[in-house]
Amino acid sequence: MKTDSIFYRLFQEFLSIFFELIDRPPETANLYQFSSIEVKQTAFRIDGVFLPIQNEESPIYFAEVQFQPDSDIYSRIVSEVFLYLRQNPCKNTWRGVVIYPNRNTDTGKTKDCDEFFTSQRITRIYLNELGETASLPIGIATIKLIIENQDTAIATAKQLIDRTKQTNNLQLPQKRLLELIETILVYKFPRMTRKEIETMFGLSDLKQTRVYQEAKEEGKEEGKEEGGLEAKLAAVPKLLALGLTVEQVAEALGLNVNQVQQAGK
Repeated sequence: MKTDSIFYRLFQEFLSIFFELIDRPPETANLYQFSSIEVKQTAFRIDGVFLPIQNEESPIYFAEVQFQPDSDIYSRIVSEVFLYLRQNPCKNTWRGVVIYPNRNTDTGKTKDCDEFFTSQRITRIYLNELGETASLPIGIATIKLIIENQDTAIATAKQLIDRTKQTNNLQLPQKRLLELIETILVYKFPRMTRKEIETMFGLSDLKQTRVYQEAKEEGKEEGKEEGGLEAKLAAVPKLLALGLTVEQVAEALGLNVNQVQQAGK
């Protein structure tokens, strides 16, 4: 699953979830803007940077999502942070947050970075230790869905969708949160059947979602740019993975049924 793109979208659209995750009031998000930053003259890219908006008292947060073992991660993070601060002088202090699916993935060497952990300058979050999904805030529960076991992910997602729809005082944008849940499932289960998709979303709802519309438009735009047929056929598997029928994909992309069937094999 493309966890980097999922987390980028999550951070970009739901800043408050990040601050809930690090045990700060969700309203803290009102003081920040988010971006993913590439540090000049290096191959470094910082997954997420939360920059205070005209507030010298609030720290800059550097977020790193790490779903693969990396023994050098902490020396790399410290290097990225200080290089960024050198290139972007500011009066704010900083904090680092590393997000892991579990402790087993955390293989980073800490010998040369002990002081950063002792001072809580860098904190580590293990998603599988956040608690039971049903008892978590909706935003954090959505993050935990990313690491949910495939045997239980569909049931958990359905409960999360129902909970999101039934919460009257939800502070997060409901439609965008539902789209994020859907996106997580699409990436998590690329071969999910039409019946499973219909069970969770309803086909008419699915066709209105961002994932469907983006896939449809992607096929059309690529078709215009590249002339054609080949680009549209490349979009077929993505639409089929959303649970659409061959006929519906053919209609969306302006293809015939035989073309869709061949492209989907």
